[in-house]
Amino acid sequence: MKAMALTQLADVVPGSQPLQWLDFPNPVPDQSQVLMKVVACGVCHTELDEIEGRLPPSQLPRILGHQAVGEVIAIGDKVTSLRIGDRVGVGWIAKACGTCEYCRSDRENLCPQFEGTGLDIHGGYAEQMVIEADFAHPMPDSLSSIQAAPLLCAGAIGYRALRLANLHNGAALGLTGFGGSAHLVLQMARHLYPDSAIHVFARDEDTRQFARSLGADWVGDTSDTSASPLHAIIDTTPAWLPVVSAMSRLAPGGRLVINAIRKEVGDQNAWLKLDYPRDLWQEKEIKSVANVTRRDIREFLALAAEINIQPEVECFELRDANRALVALKTQRVRGSKVLVID
Repeated sequence: MKAMALTQLADVVPGSQPLQWLDFPNPVPDQSQVLMKVVACGVCHTELDEIEGRLPPSQLPRILGHQAVGEVIAIGDKVTSLRIGDRVGVGWIAKACGTCEYCRSDRENLCPQFEGTGLDIHGGYAEQMVIEADFAHPMPDSLSSIQAAPLLCAGAIGYRALRLANLHNGAALGLTGFGGSAHLVLQMARHLYPDSAIHVFARDEDTRQFARSLGADWVGDTSDTSASPLHAIIDTTPAWLPVVSAMSRLAPGGRLVINAIRKEVGDQNAWLKLDYPRDLWQEKEIKSVANVTRRDIREFLALAAEINIQPEVECFELRDANRALVALKTQRVRGSKVLVID
């Protein structure tokens, strides 16, 4: 089979080709796995972290991609939950032990033996891939494969962030950064909390207009002051300064949820600008999001089908994965980028 694979760590810059078009043996599922013919795979900022060495794969070469949708074309002898011909999706979580304290308390995302798709196993930047059957998710019929691909990470991690925000209907929500995940969070929050005002902080007017079109009640620059204190804020930026700004916008008892694997090194001292009485006092909280659970993915897919969440997508052929990655890093991101595999 053909795949776009990472063979060595590299910077993703205009004109770079960090992934190589390579031949791999057709994968064969073991007793507990299924083989999937990949139809579409979303492109995620996490892949930039893998390529550039902030989250290096466990070995090279590695086929990246953890937002894959396709058709089951072979199953292992012990698989009973899926059949050949089923359409399934694969998210970031590829494996967890199932027995540790985290797995037994609905926190398999924190399992010490957690494995990431496209990080510890080959992912969906390929014509085929194998996955443990228990970690393959049946896809709702109402979601097309291309539209569903970004939902498996950007949507599911956004859903987890919204769950961790501890919001209630009528409580004001802020979104700092408005890319592939936040534009899905806005749509689900508008449905789940219809009386909540949603504030969006974004750097450019085109993105702010996009947020308005999806129903944001207030939009402004990342440096602006919101119209009122916010009960919760979800930050999806790679920078530290929005964290500092967000804390000053929280109402007493409010929670900031940081939905990011990393923060940029260049402004790592920005947190020193936190002012305790203004930004942290009165029982304000900071919560990080780490990975996703299978529950997050499956509950979000059901919600997306129920309320017809439609991510905005830009499609690329599999061989154009490098171009998609460069665009993701260097351009303003509106919606999600998806690789389409013939």
